[in-house]
Amino acid sequence: MGVVPAAAQALEVLQYLGTQAQPAAAAAISRDLGLPRSTTYHLLDTLVRAGFVVHVAEERRYALGVAVYELASGYSRQTSLQRLARIPLATLVDSVGQNAHLAIMHGRDVIYVIEERASGRPPLITDVGVRLPAHLTASGRAMLAQMPPPQVRALYSDPGSFVLRNELGPRSLTALRQLLSDTRRQGFASEDGEVTPEFASVAVAVGDRTGYPVAAVAVTFPGDEVDQADRDRLAARVTRTATEISRRL
Repeated sequence: MGVVPAAAQALEVLQYLGTQAQPAAAAAISRDLGLPRSTTYHLLDTLVRAGFVVHVAEERRYALGVAVYELASGYSRQTSLQRLARIPLATLVDSVGQNAHLAIMHGRDVIYVIEERASGRPPLITDVGVRLPAHLTASGRAMLAQMPPPQVRALYSDPGSFVLRNELGPRSLTALRQLLSDTRRQGFASEDGEVTPEFASVAVAVGDRTGYPVAAVAVTFPGDEVDQADRDRLAARVTRTATEISRRL
């Protein structure tokens, strides 16, 4: 896949501003990066609208915006989360003999940031860095179930949001709401064959000190090997792990 020129140029502008000791003029950005002046202004306008750049009007200069700080803070949180969660996740895998992973939300997707594989178990699609639609995964459902309803509604306001992988899963906001209600009632999220045929998962959200879901712990297993009673026992163990990670946070 080729480089998207506009995206590459926007990143160059951000990197340039990040190296400056003070706000920079558009003319200087254009000159130093070898960009046409009109392109530079279009890029800056887009970045200002998104909060990644701020226009210092009285100086007619540009500086990094608060969205850059938020990205850096998010990176720091995720790094801390991975460090704090790795041992509890490894302990979970040792105790249940199934693959486990930690995921975070990014828009309507989940991103897998840790995967711990059990001995003798096959690798899964949920490798580190993989993104999947949150409404199809146990991890995503666990986090969505703990989010404020208006936030869930905003995420899934477009009917086109409900993509499917195996023709399974919620196809509307009404169906998703019912699924999340069921998740809250049973105390854990689940999915069966909606991500990978013949595999199922159970998951529980990890909360920060305010209770907001910042991640989810999940265990994935062959669906035909684990009956409902064993799934409940797995969910109880996942709950203890998620609680421990929340405590560490």
